[in-house]
Amino acid sequence: QVQLVGSGGGLVQTGGSLRLSCAASGSILRFNSMGWYRQAPGKQRELVAVITSDGSTNYVDSVKGRFTVASDNAKNTVYLQMNSLKQEDTALYLCYAQTTRLTYWGQGTQVTVSS
Repeated sequence: QVQLVGSGGGLVQTGGSLRLSCAASGSILRFNSMGWYRQAPGKQRELVAVITSDGSTNYVDSVKGRFTVASDNAKNTVYLQMNSLKQEDTALYLCYAQTTRLTYWGQGTQVTVSS
């Protein structure tokens, strides 16, 4: 059974930074990809950032240059460093991990950016 624990969200002012963590139970090397979605009220779930098993990364256009996704295999953890936060980044951030067959989800961590 795979468990993902997301953490690091909070309340921050516009222009501030947060680092989200997604800790997996066991090695993350078994996953094809990991990353983060976000869900804002009244909006569709959006894929924010992905890191694949070969270290490739991809981002939604709205966060490019501001967010960085990285993995620490020794700690079985994926991080999302979020800089220059904007109010439109306010959302519930959910980490995920994907194998060939299954997708696993963390419980979500709330990010709120105030003016």
